[in-house]
Formats: sequence, C-alpha cells, structure tokens
Amino acid sequence: MPFNRPLTSVVRPIALGVTTAAVLVGAGLSSAQAQERVRWQVPIAFPSHLVGLSTPVRYLSESLDEVSGGNINLRYYEPGELIPPFEILDAVSEGRYDAGFTWVGYDQGSIPSLPLFAGAPFGMEPPAYLAWHYFGGGRELLEEIYDDYNVHPLLCSMIGPEAAGWFAEPLEDLDQIDGLRIRFAGIGGQVMERLGASVTMIPGGELYQAMERGTIDAMEFSAPAVDRILGMQEIVQNYVLPGWHQTFTTAHLLVNKDSWEELEPQTRAQIDMGCRAATLFGYSESEMENPKALRDFEEEGVNAQVLSDDILQELRRVTNEVQDEIAAEDEMFGRVLESQQDFMKLHGTWHVKGHLPRSYYDPEALERD
Repeated sequence: MPFNRPLTSVVRPIALGVTTAAVLVGAGLSSAQAQERVRWQVPIAFPSHLVGLSTPVRYLSESLDEVSGGNINLRYYEPGELIPPFEILDAVSEGRYDAGFTWVGYDQGSIPSLPLFAGAPFGMEPPAYLAWHYFGGGRELLEEIYDDYNVHPLLCSMIGPEAAGWFAEPLEDLDQIDGLRIRFAGIGGQVMERLGASVTMIPGGELYQAMERGTIDAMEFSAPAVDRILGMQEIVQNYVLPGWHQTFTTAHLLVNKDSWEELEPQTRAQIDMGCRAATLFGYSESEMENPKALRDFEEEGVNAQVLSDDILQELRRVTNEVQDEIAAEDEMFGRVLESQQDFMKLHGTWHVKGHLPRSYYDPEALERD
C-alpha cells in the first residue's frame, strides 16, 4: 500500500538519481578523455592579427582546444613559417599538411570558380551569402569543386565589403586606370586588366614596402581595419570606396579529405561547429573595427572617396563582360555564377522590400532624428 512504504523506499530513488547523475558525469568525463587526439599543423595565408581575415583562426584554435578538453589542437603557423601563402592548397591536397587556412581566391589560376566563393564583384552582401552557402547549394558546389583535389573545405571566416583601394589621386574617371601598376585580387583584378592596368598579386605582408618603394602605383587589399594595421595611410592619402570588387570576403579551412574522413564523427562535428562560430566571430569583429578605422582615417586627413554611380555602373558592365567570358570557358564557373545570381534575384526582392533603405542609416539622418 502506498502509505505504508518505509521511508527508505522513498529515499532510495533519490539516492539512485544522485548516483545515476554521478555515473553520467563520469561517463562524460570518460568520453572526453577517450576522444581521439588531433594534432594538426595549419599554415595560414595572412598574419594572425588581421581583423576578420585571420583572427578567426586564432579563435578557432583556442575554442577547439577548450571545448575538446585539449584533444583537438590546430596549431597555426604564420605565413612563410612552413610554406608560402600561395602554396596552401597544394600542400593540403598532397597531404603534406592536414589543413590550411586561406583566401581561396588565390587559386583562381587553376580553379577559375573560386573567386566567386572568396569575394565576388557586385555580389551578395554577407547575410545573403551565408544563406546561399548553407541553404542555397553553395557549400555543396564548393565541396564538389574541391573533391577533385582531395580537399574538404569549411567556411571559417567572413567580413563585409573591402575598400576599392588606395590611389595616389581621387578616381574620377576609369581612364585613370589605364597604365597603372596595381595590386588587385580575384575577378576584380581581371576587370582592372580589361581597363588597361598591369595587375600583380602580392601577399599582404609585402604590400607596404611595395607601395613605399613605388613597385606598384595603387593597390587594394582588405577592409579599413586591416588596411590600417598594414599602415597604408602612411604612404597614400586617397582611399576609394565602396568595395565593388568584393562585397564580402571569406576565408576557409581547407582540410585534406583523407585526414577529414579518418576523424571520428564527434571530432568532425566539433571542427565544423568551430568554423561556423569563427565565421560569426570574424564578421562581428570586423563590423565593430571597420567603422572605427574609417573614422580614424578621416580624422587623420585621409580622403575617403565614394565612387560615383556612373563609375560603378561602368565597372559593373565590364565585370559582366569578364564573368560571361569566364563562364563560357569554364563550366563550373558558369554553374556557380548562375546559382548565385538566381539566389540574388530571390533574396533581392526581400532585401529591397523588407529592409529599410540605406538612407535611414545615414549618420546625418540619425542626427536629425
């Protein structure tokens, strides 16, 4: 009978519950202790202190070490410590290193479609790109591309638009591009070539000296927070915006596919989640630091020039020509471009009708309010 049970019969389930909890905790500890140990050397393409570009790999390394109880250790190495930045894909593909952290657009010479994933001209803004990547087929396309190279790619960082570059004089006419020796990346670099520039690719760590010595006449590299770290404002005083050539910039953790598939599911899940968190970290950090850097530039006398709509329209026209030509020669480029443009049409309706016009975000409008 319920009311005649001894007190011990009531206490016993409570004690059992405590014991069960202790067992579960112990099992959790045992599971953490039993997790495989990952010790990867990870060459990176950018110095690790560049806001949004490489700080996410530091965040990733520290977070994985902590969440795994020290079992997952991705030790990153500064550019050139292990290999030059432009050799990361080959090194990971061949299994010389298990993973590398890079801007995948550097490999456009061998894989023309990669700049569309790294930062496309007149492309999506970051929120739309993330939606396309995770839910619109972007990730699957990128994995298909890298499958031929025995690489598993993970989106692991994102920042907003870059600046269009540093120029000796304000850019009032695209005829000024003709004859310039300029550092420019991605598809935007091909647009510059179409406009008559001599385009070269120089790693970020070498740009200050190249500008200072006059090896190049103009350059683009990244967003204000990163450009400020590089010290470009000490050499050139005209900063051109917006970053028409890269409306977003991503970085990826490229993992040797054999190394990836040898990992236990728990470890793969932790690395995948770590990269998703690192992407959010990089984007939010850069959105905090870029406006402060731009403010500081202007306070120091840098001319932050906004390109006219006429120039932007002409750049877009030339960009469309260049991209159509690449698509005609490379099937995968055409597939990725079509996928992105279809998504932009879908998302654009929402963006235009669902979001306030940019004029509402103008600082002068906020002051009037």
